[in-house]
Amino acid sequence: MNENIREAIKDKKRIVVKIGSSSLQHAETGDMDYIRIERLVRELSNIRNQGKDVILVTSGAISAGMKAVGMTRESKGKLTTAEKQACSAIGQARLMMTYQKLFAEYNQVAAQVLMTKNTIVDNLNRYNATNTFAELLKLGVIPIVNENDTISTFEVMMEIGDNDTLSAVVAALTGADLLILLSDIDGLYTDDPHNNPDAKFIEVVSDLNEKYLNMAKGTTGSKVGTGGMNTKMVAAKIATSSGCDMIICNSKDIGILHKIMEGRNEGTLFVSHKDDNFDLPDYVDKLHN
Repeated sequence: MNENIREAIKDKKRIVVKIGSSSLQHAETGDMDYIRIERLVRELSNIRNQGKDVILVTSGAISAGMKAVGMTRESKGKLTTAEKQACSAIGQARLMMTYQKLFAEYNQVAAQVLMTKNTIVDNLNRYNATNTFAELLKLGVIPIVNENDTISTFEVMMEIGDNDTLSAVVAALTGADLLILLSDIDGLYTDDPHNNPDAKFIEVVSDLNEKYLNMAKGTTGSKVGTGGMNTKMVAAKIATSSGCDMIICNSKDIGILHKIMEGRNEGTLFVSHKDDNFDLPDYVDKLHN
């Protein structure tokens, strides 16, 4: 059963990949880890060269901006919303410049898409965003998506939960059939493995019920990102209800992306169960209330 489900991953046509702040930086200094970013770009470019649509949802703008102006990671929790937004404005430009240069080396065209809560809950904005994604993918472009922290307070105030939720929203908007969350953990466990060595790894979640949702913890092993396992469960709810499989896997080896696309048993796979009654705008709107 599990082998057949994994084998079907090979045939996925539209893939959304989310990577967090801690996966893009050196743990010791907070500076960008260019080798890891280059490997990510190479993996995504190779998937794109297979004729598949690829969308990248990336964190890291605020952290990159903080580093650029000499702020330490320890000070992140003390920054005002305005300071975080200013750091985001600085860091987003640096982040995109890095991605653009690296994707160009692999003959890929990348585009920046910045979103807010209003992009989803407003009908016209959501319609326009959907059309923009469709046209970019039609042109063979790789959209690079982030929360527009410069004007939105939701992510910087940690109400969205990093970009886990955003990546699932993007998957739903674009009709993606696979969402991959690159994380600092191997996948879903029966308990937090950072604190409980007896926690059991779960390979496949065929039905995302309350039992699994209750396993989620509001913690993360990273001091850089803001998304914990509970935000990944929110992402799983959005993705699977929208007809998109989702995988949580460890980003310590970026090469895990091609292993997943080869149908190998990596990470925790959440099997999609499309719910025609699932209302994405309403669900996202209630997340922030």
